[in-house]
Amino acid sequence: MPNIFGLILTCVIVVIVFSLLLFLIKRYKKCPSDKVMVIYGKVGSNKDGSTRSAKCIHGGAAFIWPVIQSYEFLDLTPMSISVDLENALSRQNIRINVPSRFTVGVSTEPGVMQNAAERLLGLKLQEIQELAKDIIFGQLRLVIATMDIEEINTDRDKFLEAVSRNVEGELKKIGLRLINVNVTDISDESGYIDALGKEAAAKAINDAKKNVAEKDRDGSIGEAQARRDQRIQVAQADASAIQGENSSKVEVAMSNAQRREKEAEATRIATAAEKIAAAQALEEAYAAEQKAEAARAQREKATQEADVIVKTEIDKRRRELEAEAEAEQIRRRAKGEADAILAKMQAEAQGAQEILVKQADGLRQIVAAAGGDADHAVRLMLADKMEELMRIQVDAVKGIKIDKVTVWDGGEQKDGKTATAGFVSGLMKSIPPMNEMFDMAGMELPRFLGKNKEEPAAPPAPAAEPGAPAEES
Repeated sequence: MPNIFGLILTCVIVVIVFSLLLFLIKRYKKCPSDKVMVIYGKVGSNKDGSTRSAKCIHGGAAFIWPVIQSYEFLDLTPMSISVDLENALSRQNIRINVPSRFTVGVSTEPGVMQNAAERLLGLKLQEIQELAKDIIFGQLRLVIATMDIEEINTDRDKFLEAVSRNVEGELKKIGLRLINVNVTDISDESGYIDALGKEAAAKAINDAKKNVAEKDRDGSIGEAQARRDQRIQVAQADASAIQGENSSKVEVAMSNAQRREKEAEATRIATAAEKIAAAQALEEAYAAEQKAEAARAQREKATQEADVIVKTEIDKRRRELEAEAEAEQIRRRAKGEADAILAKMQAEAQGAQEILVKQADGLRQIVAAAGGDADHAVRLMLADKMEELMRIQVDAVKGIKIDKVTVWDGGEQKDGKTATAGFVSGLMKSIPPMNEMFDMAGMELPRFLGKNKEEPAAPPAPAAEPGAPAEES
């Protein structure tokens, strides 16, 4: 009997212990990863000594004391909330429509999770969405009121950042967190946003046209540069050719000078004695001719340089008007052409100078052939030119028909002669020098001007009138 009683007592104790153990195991609750377990009841106190309203656990487990504690779960599943905000007033006092969609969920931050336990525990999912929607509407209107339409429409990142900052701050107060914001399309009743879109499209089209024009301009500039290089190379080749031609002309001039030198030497031996008297007049004529040639060469050089400069400036100005973008390239090209033309003119001037130098050397040789007497050398050269000079004088007056000559005389002068008498007297005094000049040329004066007296000695030279040429002995 006692053994049976002890066995029963043992079984009862075992059952009680097992039941107690099973009860304790059932009170140990694990929290799933997609939920927050909220333990409420007597859960202890905060650090400041105040009573805690709940204890939140995410991703762990806790023992729930019977009688004094209980628990519930908050779902962490994200909630998509459609917020179709209409007639929201912007900072420009223009009402706009901002259809958007917000994704929110229960926060797992320690402090925010405590707010969710205090304010959302026991609410259904629909009720939580409506509460979050009201908060989002208010904050979205507040953000739109502080921004211009241009910022909202074009700078979406700035708009979404401001919305996220304001909305999330308010959602944390009830234990929620903002996961995503998606603004679909913004519109307004006044058509302001459409006008901004059209303006942006027009700007994009104009920018594209501008880029095309710039590319065309770059192509034209490249083509002009190629033409410039071609003209520079052609000008350089022409300059080299002209330089070669001038060198050949210099050699020809030197050869001609040597030939003239030999001819002059032979002429000096044959005719030096009979042409010494004409050397002085020839020297004076040649000196005058040399001065005239030098003046003419200087004038022609200045004229050519002026023509070149004027043509260059005209061409430069025309090209500047045709394409202002090519101004620098055209100036360089004009400068290259001017340098080429200047080089050509300098080469021609150098050639002319060489010719004049050789002529001067020839004159020096003639004077040396005349025994160092410059007067005799000039007379010698003048004798060579006499026939041509007389022909030119005869050609100048042979076509003139003079029916009569009218002389206006102003009366007697200081020497007692009238102007007509002085003119006739001077004319008669010039006849002996003319006779001598005709003799040197192998010609004879007309008989109505008189004839020479045959005397053994040369007559003395008549006194020279003022302005009359001096007679050579």
